[in-house]
Amino acid sequence: MKTDIVVLGSLNVDFVVRTRKRPKSGETVLGTDFRIYPGGKGANQAVAAARAGGKVAMAGRVGDDIFAGILTESLTGAGVNTDLVKVTGGVSTGSAFITIDETGENSIVVVPGANYRCDRKDVDDLWPALSAAKVLLLQLEIPLDTVIYAAQKAHSLGVTVMLDPAPATHLPPEIFSLIDIITPNEHEASFLTGREICDTKSARLGALELLSMGVKAAVIKLGGKGLVYGEKDYFDHIPGHKVDVVDTTAAGDAFSGGLAVAICEGKSLGEACRFANAVAALSVTRVGAQTSMPWREEIDRFLNA
Repeated sequence: MKTDIVVLGSLNVDFVVRTRKRPKSGETVLGTDFRIYPGGKGANQAVAAARAGGKVAMAGRVGDDIFAGILTESLTGAGVNTDLVKVTGGVSTGSAFITIDETGENSIVVVPGANYRCDRKDVDDLWPALSAAKVLLLQLEIPLDTVIYAAQKAHSLGVTVMLDPAPATHLPPEIFSLIDIITPNEHEASFLTGREICDTKSARLGALELLSMGVKAAVIKLGGKGLVYGEKDYFDHIPGHKVDVVDTTAAGDAFSGGLAVAICEGKSLGEACRFANAVAALSVTRVGAQTSMPWREEIDRFLNA
């Protein structure tokens, strides 16, 4: 299978609890539902991209436990190539514990497990797939050293490097010049730029700051308010879609997967952001992470409507 998009990142099993309200510190609340879903930012983005029409390969690590199969089955079911997913002995598959309240907002605790065994050797093993790819999609749920090394390798090949800087962490200055497109949400953009980002005006300033750090393009996701993107001297705001929100767990991952597909198809950044915005909007109307990712025909129908 020809690969246009290589995703290097985390594979987690999501343990999802629904409750009327999320507990405060020291508080116990009753839940209303419990489910287990395939997740992890890397795997979520791979499934999102594949369902949106991309030719995708996933690279990363799972443990040698009963949960690994849930993840590989979900990936292959979406059409993702899993040849580069390694099984690591003696360690658990990554996991995420997610609490969702009645508004659809969530709180998440992630246990990295096998994800933190992903190293430079794994990046070296990507070389054949990466050298034929158009986009490398990265996040921050694997060791930062591995992310930087992968960005360096992809950059040297002329492959477009996309970074979803989540969860928020301090990044060394040298990584920004390796990034073609960075896609933080409000919290992550505030963390990276040191300025409060809460609306379109502050997001434009945040995007400008990220460009000054060395990235070629910055896309700041504003949840229901849409997004602001900037490249060179051009900035724009794309409003959010009005949909019935059920679960926002993987909206950012849906956006990243959709954006990667649109970039591979030769769309401009603005066109790609509009496509990705639709993918994210559809994802929040259903429960789960990978299970919420829309298929291409749904996305096209939504955009046409």
